[in-house]
Amino acid sequence: MGRARAAGPPPGPTRPGFWRSPLRGPWLTAVFGLVLLAGVTVLFVTGLLSYAAYNPDLAPRNDQTPDKGWLGFYLFTWPTSPYWLYRLTQGVHTVLGVVLVPVLLAKLWSVIPKLFEWPPVRSISHGLERLSLLLLVGGAGFTFVTGILNIQLDYIFPGSFYVLHFYGAWVFIGAFVLHVTFRFPRAVRAVRAGRGHQPDSGSAEAAGLVSPRPAPATISRRGALAMVGAGSFALLVVTAGQSIGGWWRQTALLAPHGRDPGKGPNGFQINKTAASSGIRPSDIGPAWRLTVRGAGRQEVLTRQMLLAMPQRQAALPIACVEGWSTPDQQWSGVRLTDLAALVGLGTDTPQVLVESVQRGGSFSSVVLAPNQARDERSLLALHVNGADLSPDHGYPARVIVPAAPGVHNTKWVTRLTFGEPV
Repeated sequence: MGRARAAGPPPGPTRPGFWRSPLRGPWLTAVFGLVLLAGVTVLFVTGLLSYAAYNPDLAPRNDQTPDKGWLGFYLFTWPTSPYWLYRLTQGVHTVLGVVLVPVLLAKLWSVIPKLFEWPPVRSISHGLERLSLLLLVGGAGFTFVTGILNIQLDYIFPGSFYVLHFYGAWVFIGAFVLHVTFRFPRAVRAVRAGRGHQPDSGSAEAAGLVSPRPAPATISRRGALAMVGAGSFALLVVTAGQSIGGWWRQTALLAPHGRDPGKGPNGFQINKTAASSGIRPSDIGPAWRLTVRGAGRQEVLTRQMLLAMPQRQAALPIACVEGWSTPDQQWSGVRLTDLAALVGLGTDTPQVLVESVQRGGSFSSVVLAPNQARDERSLLALHVNGADLSPDHGYPARVIVPAAPGVHNTKWVTRLTFGEPV
């Protein structure tokens, strides 16, 4: 290490004079860092809530990260009220993740000379700091990229998105917390020093950020902040409509599944079509039956038998992990509690395993918690907005549950099993 230091840095980005922007300095870096501190904190908390909404501790069928161990220390039974809860938390999570991209890129730009320090490692402590920086930058890139790809392209990963994003987020947040612990006091001091104060390039405060021979300025630091802010605002405008829904969805140019959903009672967004899920006409034709099991009993019902039961209504949205959601739709069908009563279960309805005729893929079956099964708004829906469900919306029957992730509102339901181990 001493020999490398004596020889000096090789030509290229390791030399201090290579980076000549007059904008780089402690103040600008600190402002970007404090914005990310607030934004990433909200992003991480809403991400934890999104994971909790799947009730992964309830059953292996719900758990896309079975080796999470103590990382699931905070999990709790996801509530059904307010009914728009998941729509809000996941909408904030995905929209904020997109909006923070310009800030993240600006922050990386502001500190890029530090990534090329020479020599790369000066001591054991310096090596550990560099390792934490690698985990921070790599973790941020991995987490943001996988999240955005999932929003836009849906399930393109060689493994499970849930596993990759879950562990990547924990690596990132661990390095982020460590970085904030050591850098937060310095960032506060830099902001308090003011925008006009630019320390000498050789000072400890500048620490390789300020160029020893800066190029002429073409934009002010205030202008740089405005440019980054404008980028984030533009992304907000073309993204947020997917979560707000209604007329605002027309502004969501970057929204997944952004095509025109059509008109009429079934004219609202879907994730998977019947064809893409392997649903054949015979699966949902006249021969379709619903099997209800529980308490040692079993009932087999046709759709006509379900229609003859008391029909209930619930106005509920669908909210998906990709961040898009629908406005409230008017669903009608049979309460899950009424179906539990068919097999002799009382008002104390237990958890229920919901199975679809869908062949393979994620969430072809799911377990709903007792509080979800007991909610009077939880239905086996047969109609939406006064019309039969379309095949793409789950005909002949689908589950609709308040505040649940969209993939837990199982379509093409063929079996409900109450209370048995899964």
